[in-house]
Amino acid sequence: MNRVDPCAYDRVVIAFSGGKDSLGALLYLLDLGVAPKAIELHHHLVDGRGPVLMDWPITPAYVAALADHFGLALFHSWRDGGFRQEMDRDGVPTARILFEQAGAPLGRAGGAGPPGVRRRFPQVSADLSVRWCSPALKIDVLAAALRGQTRFETGRTLVVTGERAEESPARARYRPFEPHRTDSGRRRVDHWRPVLDWTETRVWDRIAAAMIRPHPAYSLGWSRLSCRCCIFGSPAQWATIRVLYPAIFAEIAAREAASGRTIQRAASVVALANRGVPHPAALAQPELAALAAGEAWTLPVIARPWALPAGAFGESAGPS
Repeated sequence: MNRVDPCAYDRVVIAFSGGKDSLGALLYLLDLGVAPKAIELHHHLVDGRGPVLMDWPITPAYVAALADHFGLALFHSWRDGGFRQEMDRDGVPTARILFEQAGAPLGRAGGAGPPGVRRRFPQVSADLSVRWCSPALKIDVLAAALRGQTRFETGRTLVVTGERAEESPARARYRPFEPHRTDSGRRRVDHWRPVLDWTETRVWDRIAAAMIRPHPAYSLGWSRLSCRCCIFGSPAQWATIRVLYPAIFAEIAAREAASGRTIQRAASVVALANRGVPHPAALAQPELAALAAGEAWTLPVIARPWALPAGAFGESAGPS
């Protein structure tokens, strides 16, 4: 992996969730000498521009604060209507994708496909047609943003993502470097996973050295930054959501019941929450829990003194 020279590319696009691994990848690129003006953060709005259901409401503002701190360009992209509209789809095509462009109006792609039916949550599965949230709201969205802009047809683009082999056997089989799915005769796009062989210890050590304040989810006890209401959520996470964010928990439980199929095949979110104990760190920090449920970032990006968050090295509740 060290043979990849990110400085040789005209632009580096980071699929940036605001989580520890994409943050570690960003810091590593800066360590390698990539100029901030060559880096673009691309953040996917899982719930679109509408009311938040699944994701952490604070994440876009946290990501924007990081982009401002490092002097980086930030672009948002999303599926029109977000998670709710795609889940409620009944006899209509998958909604179009919208993406921000440099100095131009919103770009648009798709929306004219065949009609279809979802009417259910994505389920825990390695099969992305079953775990449809990952492709429909993230992977396909970035691909559409790259394909839909002529600026990516000039020069060379490096797409960076933050998967780590330590997270799961499936991720351990990922290639560290390969052509990106959008690479074609019109676009030269490579895909690099620079932290694929990193341990969690190395990730946190690099963040600690930079003294960057982690996303609030980690301080509240979450070990991974995905959606707040990730379908892979553990009993402890669902129990915490039920206590801290009861309205969101109630909507998800009601939608799950109405669909006739639970997100995790063995149990409903109510059953999972009944088995779990809320994260003590979340209960002990009501102000931080409230911040995470809002849309305004009010904390410094630099944390002095820096402390390892409560969720670090915790349970692994994420894709396999």
